[in-house]
Amino acid sequence: MMADKEKLLKTLKELGDEAFEDFKWHLQQPDILEGFSTIPKCDLEKACRRDTVDEIVQTYNHQAVEVVKKILKTMNKNDVVEKLSAHVEEIQQSLRSGSLSTDELFPAQCSSLVSILPSSGKHPDVNDLKKNSASDEALQRPLPEVKASNKAQTYEDIISKSIQMSSGSPDVYQLRPKEEKFGTLTRKTVGEKNLNKKNKSILLVGETGTGKSILINALVNYTMGVKFENNIWFEIVEEEKRSQSESQTSDVIVYQIFGFEDKTLPFSLTIIDTPGYGDIRGIERDVIISQRLFDLFRSKDEVHEIDAVGLVLQAGVNRVSDRQKYIFDSVTSLFGKDIEKNIVALITHSDGITPEDALKALKAANTKGAKNEKNQLVHFLFNNRQNKQRTEETKVALENAWRVTERGMKRFTDFLEKSKPQQLITTVEVLKARIRITACIQNLQDRIQLIELKQNKIQQTEEALKKHEQEMKKNKEFTVEVDEVYKKKEKIDGGRWLFFYKGAVTCNICKETCHYPGCTKAWYPEHCEVMKDGYCTVCTRKCRAEDHVKEKWRYVNKIRKVKKTLEDVKQKYEKNKVDREQKKSLLENLQTEMEELKSEKIQLLTEVYQHVEQLEQIALNDSSWSTHVHLDFLIEKMNEIKATEKVKKLEEMKRREDERTKAAMRYYMFGR
Repeated sequence: MMADKEKLLKTLKELGDEAFEDFKWHLQQPDILEGFSTIPKCDLEKACRRDTVDEIVQTYNHQAVEVVKKILKTMNKNDVVEKLSAHVEEIQQSLRSGSLSTDELFPAQCSSLVSILPSSGKHPDVNDLKKNSASDEALQRPLPEVKASNKAQTYEDIISKSIQMSSGSPDVYQLRPKEEKFGTLTRKTVGEKNLNKKNKSILLVGETGTGKSILINALVNYTMGVKFENNIWFEIVEEEKRSQSESQTSDVIVYQIFGFEDKTLPFSLTIIDTPGYGDIRGIERDVIISQRLFDLFRSKDEVHEIDAVGLVLQAGVNRVSDRQKYIFDSVTSLFGKDIEKNIVALITHSDGITPEDALKALKAANTKGAKNEKNQLVHFLFNNRQNKQRTEETKVALENAWRVTERGMKRFTDFLEKSKPQQLITTVEVLKARIRITACIQNLQDRIQLIELKQNKIQQTEEALKKHEQEMKKNKEFTVEVDEVYKKKEKIDGGRWLFFYKGAVTCNICKETCHYPGCTKAWYPEHCEVMKDGYCTVCTRKCRAEDHVKEKWRYVNKIRKVKKTLEDVKQKYEKNKVDREQKKSLLENLQTEMEELKSEKIQLLTEVYQHVEQLEQIALNDSSWSTHVHLDFLIEKMNEIKATEKVKKLEEMKRREDERTKAAMRYYMFGR
């Protein structure tokens, strides 16, 4: 006896090429299908007969034969309908006569009989039909009559370890995974890891309210093999009661689902959930999130490769909001360019129809990621009603909604299986580079400010000497008032709590601030990201890590008014000068120091420019909002030293990301 897929394939072969194309067109028409889900055009456009059968079975499951017959009748292909019906009648007669054992049936044939045979007026004992088989997983669907016992037998162990949240249709259970804190991250694990089995890692990113938490629950249920007929639903995400604008996920959480390999999927799943970037807690919160991802990616025992980055958004959007742009750009700016082919859109609240508006919005926002043959961002569709209570009025609609998610999960996990995992070595380097660039620029701004204050002091001294030179020669006690530059330790808002130590890393030798703000994890200077091979990458002398401290204060530049005599000035500028320099006039020595300060300023600017170039070479998104702010500073200072070519390149970078950055700035200024 043939399996349903083989019989459906034989049926489609009865159609000529033109009739087959017409058949595929009917599968896309909601008016013709009347209540059944449509199959998107993009999935059928290049599909052969075998691929089309796979799409039909995946979409309609036990109702596949019914849908095919419905379309064939609409096409007036009654002869083909009769042949398909004859196959069903043959099975029915064999069951009645006893010549066919139910053990010989494939699951899809059993499922088809449940929906088709009742029309004959006699019901075979469906409780005796075979429930399990090693045949195609997509064809396996437990029967409605056996769902209670199936649920008890299949999920008894899981249920016994879970908390029942509600009873009904479906019963909803809260999973109780093993929970561990490692560093600043949380890990929740279901099952035991098998080192001999493959694992796939997914990073999910999305605005608060897009349905990310429900999507995680759906991924878990799909991995566990939960079907609509099981009338059960498991939740792994624990919702926290917070305002909608503040993410309900309080930390970066790693969910690991083990023990179901080769049952539903050929691999286990690791799901990395990020809280909504850009919630009401501000940019400082976003910096912490980036830091925690950094900790995760560089940890020896955790995630070292990513198979997919899922950008989560709702199907109904017609433009990517400023907040959503900021979120996507913030995350993509953390990765190297090698991750682009692994970025996909996970579209929630979908009715199964291609979300044209959402795809156009993603394209208009120039969202980076894998592209399909239509040059659209690769996307997968999901509905968010799996845990809704079913009634007589809503059951059909909720089953169709379930099928949308089931089909989206099948296609997404197929993508995961085929995708090449990206090692996170480059990502770690991008994160390190970004932290060092930010720290370098912050330090650079302080040092340039110090240089400019010194230049201003020299200018004041020159003017005073020219104006009062004769008086100062006649009266050695004659004084002039000038600015004096000095460094002061300034207290900052910081402290230690849990795994954090908010403070500033400073150099005792250079008297400079090397990392502030943004240094929240390192408890000691040697653990700070700005340290490399035991030396600081930021301070002037690139001093040893042990020459630094981390405290609740930083160095700031200050000026104070002081009175100087001619002798005071001479002593300052002639001290430690070689004979040749001592022969110079005081004004000439002042000019020499001014030139030295200009050279130092150019050297500092060149150093930070090289950091920006390095980031551009390895980063997928080379100009996040924080970098953009620094670009303005760099362009201004490069213009001052007339570095034309460097200014040109920086302005090109700025223009390239200008719209994205403006969106982020609009969000932070007006979007709260």
